[in-house]
Amino acid sequence: MEQHYIFPVIGMHCSACVLLTESQLGDIAGVNRVKANLAKNEIEVWGVFDNLSKNEIKNIFNEALEPHGYSLNETKESIKNNASDFQWAVPAAVIAIAAFLGLQKLGVGNLITTSSVSFGTAFIIGLVASISTCMAVVGGLVLSLSATYAKQKKNLPHYLFHGGRLIGFFLLGGALGALGGSLQINALGTSVLSIIVALIMIILGLNLLEIFPWAKRLQITSPRIFGKQIFKLKSVNTVGPLLIGAATFFLPCGFTQSMQLYALTTNNFWTGAGLMFTFALGTLPVLGLLSFGSSAAERLRRHSGVIFKTMGLIIMFFALFNIINSLAALGLINPVFSF
Repeated sequence: MEQHYIFPVIGMHCSACVLLTESQLGDIAGVNRVKANLAKNEIEVWGVFDNLSKNEIKNIFNEALEPHGYSLNETKESIKNNASDFQWAVPAAVIAIAAFLGLQKLGVGNLITTSSVSFGTAFIIGLVASISTCMAVVGGLVLSLSATYAKQKKNLPHYLFHGGRLIGFFLLGGALGALGGSLQINALGTSVLSIIVALIMIILGLNLLEIFPWAKRLQITSPRIFGKQIFKLKSVNTVGPLLIGAATFFLPCGFTQSMQLYALTTNNFWTGAGLMFTFALGTLPVLGLLSFGSSAAERLRRHSGVIFKTMGLIIMFFALFNIINSLAALGLINPVFSF
């Protein structure tokens, strides 16, 4: 007889988390169907579990989810946002923002402008993304690959994954740049897109802070079917990791979506390709650590709450910074930041 359970879940903050949790639990023996709900922080499971109690089933599920930074509980009351994370996150964010403003004052920290993003900037944004959303979104796929190929004791799938990611971001970023060129986006369109990017980043930042549950409903995501197909590719031999790496371009990550919009405004294949390639290159160090089971990567996952909240605060600052600069470029307000 099929059984049905609902478990509150800790750790979901984006649509890719939904895909990852569903994928991991769907592979467990006895599970027939899984449905995760980001807005409610819940996972529904249907399956045949013999005489196991709900608590025993929860423990089995947690064994599959905890390496990815998620955990299930039996009651909603047991889920509480860890406010203590802010004791470290706020000072860290303030120091990072102060350092940025100091570099701006010196003229060497112009990382975010209203009209363009340099390749160096794209690399830094990728690095920031890799220790926040990409660690949760793409890192889950990396860990899944690690588990899938662990018994074979082969590193080739990991190299193929990261190589496919770099190649995919280069080619698809170039396609976006070429598309922008055909659309002939002008200065006004670029400023409007910059504001849209900033709004996406604000929503991303709010979700990383995990204090406004309603913000999860505002996320703009790619069709869910895309993500499900990407996770299924991990069962494909040899070319599977290569295809997965390239397909991560379509995963619902706020940073990636923002850089894709920037690539569209470049109006050039090579510039768009270089922008997305250097962004993916920036994510490589941390994702590489996750691939090969480094103890450093384990420490990153252990402190993910503080990291996500710190990055959430920094992201929101940069988003507001970009909105102000974009509005100033449009002549709607007077410049606020003048260095």
